[in-house]
Amino acid sequence: MVALVDFFWGWLVGSLLLGFAVGWISVVHRGPSFSRNAGLGIAGVAAVLVGLSLARLVPGRAGYWLDLFLVMVAAYLIGCAIGSWLRYWVVARQSQRP
Repeated sequence: MVALVDFFWGWLVGSLLLGFAVGWISVVHRGPSFSRNAGLGIAGVAAVLVGLSLARLVPGRAGYWLDLFLVMVAAYLIGCAIGSWLRYWVVARQSQRP
């Protein structure tokens, strides 16, 4: 995993910044959320992928790409969370001003 971060640090920073931008922009939109079944399905797929990665059941190049995919998705989601939290904090702070 350290080799992935060492070699792909630029792509990971780009993924984090893209997530930050998307998180900052998408707070304004209040669309319908996922259904419970869709959320459980997405969580199940994510759990299976993480389990495959941790158990090292996918050998060779496919396992390498699986690890890279999971690290980049994690960086993107962290960027989304930070961007949406900062956008909420800025909007809430501006709405409290007289």
